[in-house]
Amino acid sequence: MEDEEAEAVLRAVGRQIKAWREAAGMTQVELGSAIGYGEEMVSSVERGRRVPKPDFLDRTDEVVGAGGKVSAMKADVERARYPKKVRDLQKLEEESVELGAYTALHIHGLLQTPEYAHALYAMRRPTYTEEEIERLVAARMARKSVFERVPRPEITFVQEQAALERPIGGRAVLRRQLEHLLEMSEMRHVTIQMMPTDKQEHAGMAGHFRLLKLRDGKTLGHLEVQFHSRLITDPREVQILEMRYGMIRAQALPPMESRARIEKLLGDQT
Repeated sequence: MEDEEAEAVLRAVGRQIKAWREAAGMTQVELGSAIGYGEEMVSSVERGRRVPKPDFLDRTDEVVGAGGKVSAMKADVERARYPKKVRDLQKLEEESVELGAYTALHIHGLLQTPEYAHALYAMRRPTYTEEEIERLVAARMARKSVFERVPRPEITFVQEQAALERPIGGRAVLRRQLEHLLEMSEMRHVTIQMMPTDKQEHAGMAGHFRLLKLRDGKTLGHLEVQFHSRLITDPREVQILEMRYGMIRAQALPPMESRARIEKLLGDQT
């Protein structure tokens, strides 16, 4: 695991499962056979080395007679499943009343389909295991809850045209991704704009970033590049990012024209 908080949660869950298993008079092999998992998986979960799926916890709860106490740990385990930087970012998103993001190289994470996100993680080098990819994709999809939160935050995106044309995962994946962008653009609190490639004036040439305005009125910036994820809290730096984002939105195509361009790109994929 990537952080001490998640490790502590998984170790605690593992100890509870082991205690219930032993109280039921079962070996790891017997428990694994009863719930449809191998001994190695049971052992790894009990040692806090593997993240148990909800199905693992529910079946274990039933087999050992825990009366819902093992199943009740699903919420804690689910949060531990996600990398720390994702948990921290999701917490900020949940506290935001406004979110804005300029993204250049790919579709922004909050707008990605599971297939698109999977393709992005699959091409990373060094490579991830399939289990790691599943975990990262699940974490990214979990952040989409921000769109359903009440009261609704105002969410704006500016996407480079090139990112909307790049066939990440293949043509079928891109086609579904473009369809998803059109679906998201129909939400009243979501605005998606395209920055055309032939635009001469561009305030975002220093790279992608995002802004989060919190309930208490504070605005934060967020940058992510290669191995580093950085939260911008200095008011002077945040002010610069706000100025740049305002210029980027003014330079990008208006929302309706952006939607028309996305529809055209989608038509080109058929």
